[in-house]
Amino acid sequence: MSLIYNLLIYLTHLGLKCVAPFNKKIKLGIVGRSKAFNILKSNLNKQDKTLWFHCASLGEYEQGLPVFQALRKHYKKHKIILSFFSPSGYQIRKDSPIADVVIYLPLDTKKNAKTFFNIIKPELTIFVKYDIWPNFLNELKLRGLRAILISAAFRENQPFFKLYGKTLRNALFSFEHIFTQNETSKTLLKSINYNNVTVSGDTRFDRVSNQLNTNNSLSFIEKFKNNKLCIVAGSSWPEDENLFVNFINSETSKNIKFIIAPHNIKPAQIKLLEEKINTKTILFSNKENQKLSSAQVFIVDTIGILSKVYSYADIAYVGGAMGNTGLHNTLEPAVFGIPIIIGNNHSKFPEAKSMIDNNGMFSVSNQKEFNTILNELIKNESKRVNSGKKNSNYIKKNEGAVIQILDYLRI
Repeated sequence: MSLIYNLLIYLTHLGLKCVAPFNKKIKLGIVGRSKAFNILKSNLNKQDKTLWFHCASLGEYEQGLPVFQALRKHYKKHKIILSFFSPSGYQIRKDSPIADVVIYLPLDTKKNAKTFFNIIKPELTIFVKYDIWPNFLNELKLRGLRAILISAAFRENQPFFKLYGKTLRNALFSFEHIFTQNETSKTLLKSINYNNVTVSGDTRFDRVSNQLNTNNSLSFIEKFKNNKLCIVAGSSWPEDENLFVNFINSETSKNIKFIIAPHNIKPAQIKLLEEKINTKTILFSNKENQKLSSAQVFIVDTIGILSKVYSYADIAYVGGAMGNTGLHNTLEPAVFGIPIIIGNNHSKFPEAKSMIDNNGMFSVSNQKEFNTILNELIKNESKRVNSGKKNSNYIKKNEGAVIQILDYLRI
């Protein structure tokens, strides 16, 4: 099985190189991986003590951040290497303050794994959620280096638990301990005789709770909102935006403000969205010297401020579940105690199911359902406030994963 895995890695690499000239994201990954070893060599000395954090993409980085921050504070004399698999993570967090060196993870081959650990010898390695790379993890174990997996979430249909998944399954045993989000994941690990497991919960709850301790003020949003009821659509895709645009164009009120923060902020996409809206709209990129309070819609055509924008929302809509792209982070708005609306494709997101069951979140499948629940939340202040409180209470109830992980590490 190991031979087949390595062959697949090789063939995948060849395939990506062929596609790279026609796909910007893939090209970024190919070029970035080719530079990883040189970046490590130029930033590290043999005597450096190191830690290694690996994340698949931006979401996993945000998930692991509270743990990373605690380790950064504790291991002040260590150099921290942060690696990403996805360009979307690397490009946005390549200047992360919690790391001394940020790289793309090289392709998971035995040769690359040996070269990687010849350059760094991390005293501790942390992987977040998934992105299990057998050659790197097996080499790490062979060298007697410590590794843990945090916020892990497993499903029965994953290769780890199938007859054909031996290579990936063996890689899990490179972790000295795995912290899972739920009991189901622990049970699945025990089914393959992996027993060093703690159900700690999801570190994202700690991550979003920390947001309440930061300065979330945005003066331009405050001016735009102008003390009126504000509805925020975060991480929206075209299918999500269609719901909003139709609602704004047909039922809008001068006493309601709308903020749309699209997932795709390419100029052509933003222009298309703006042209569909029949009321005064201002973009983040052209907000200067404009009377913000006179606009009804504000489009956030930038990244990095959505979590702060949610603090101004009275109602939030989180995108991704009207289509098949995957529901985006619903915990970010939930921590601010506001009701949330999402699409109906959310079966892989247990936090969504929990908040729906708690009546703090509402799932819709079409324009009619969207209009109905949004109008109800707008007109019924009591329901709006009570639903929001249920979401903030849900966040508080699930905090504490970071403390368990740090206790295990004796920090």
